[in-house]
Amino acid sequence: MRIEQARQVARRWVREHGAGLPGFGGAFLTGSVLWAEDPGAELAPTTDVDVVLIQDPPEGIGKFRYEGVLIEVSAIAELGSTHDVLSDYHLAGAFHLPCVLADPAGRLGELQRVVARDFAERPWILARCTDAMDRVRGWIIGMDESAPLTEQVTSWLFGTGVTTHVLLVAGLRNPTVRRRYAAVRELLAAHGRLDFHESLLDLLGCAELAPVRVERHLAALEKVFDATSDLRAPSYRFDSDITPVARPLAIDGSRELIGRGLHREAVFWLVATYARCLAKRAAAGASGYEDGFLELLADLGVVSFADRRRRGDRVLAALPGVWQTAMALC
Repeated sequence: MRIEQARQVARRWVREHGAGLPGFGGAFLTGSVLWAEDPGAELAPTTDVDVVLIQDPPEGIGKFRYEGVLIEVSAIAELGSTHDVLSDYHLAGAFHLPCVLADPAGRLGELQRVVARDFAERPWILARCTDAMDRVRGWIIGMDESAPLTEQVTSWLFGTGVTTHVLLVAGLRNPTVRRRYAAVRELLAAHGRLDFHESLLDLLGCAELAPVRVERHLAALEKVFDATSDLRAPSYRFDSDITPVARPLAIDGSRELIGRGLHREAVFWLVATYARCLAKRAAAGASGYEDGFLELLADLGVVSFADRRRRGDRVLAALPGVWQTAMALC
């Protein structure tokens, strides 16, 4: 299927199903399918189509297949002002492109036109880079020693990983989720700054990680993913991320990166997915498979809370350099 066809499938789902949901106020595309430069290109089997509903109260649906397309539907209650959207790097990244799928009140189309016009102006780029920097600090400072291990690791991981988004936002690139380290490598390579990419990988703890170790961790993840994917945990926010239908993204997408020689860039999503598997198991009343997770954390040097706090402090200390590099990209 072509990317443009997948976009149209998402539009049909919104029209035929999403628009009938309680509190529906519109819908828009986001993510890599929206950012794709060639809509006539083939949709990769490791890619989903991200749809965001304006819905009050927001009740995201998660991942599912519709007409052969893997769609992920999330929801937000409202968008806020044009200023709010232009300052939010995720929202602005969607609205500077023709993202609107449904607009019953007519507001989304007007918002999209203004954001598209002003998106590349430097004050707004700086505002969005600041937004990303604030998210790094929020994740890192918010680490809670009393929280479950998976939550602690997630706070450290995403705080560390959003450093890539600061740079991608500065370079007017897609602040992708799963492929963030591969995407920032492409950006930094284009600017002759692969040295800084190495520093980002070092903050994550995988700069010296060999391909064989990453492959070992992927094999362990594959086992826990398959053992967890059929469990039911509707109360868990990322329940649909750990299901058979989502396997191509979580497992095959990581294997694809490793096969391209980007084994270190695959580590971020390995950790995120492993944490989600264990969190879903806990929500479903199951246990097991913790040993592989601890081995992965050991390779990254973040087994204990003290390790994670120390590594988080390194990320905070690195932020001036991240900002300086970002400013050179915009």
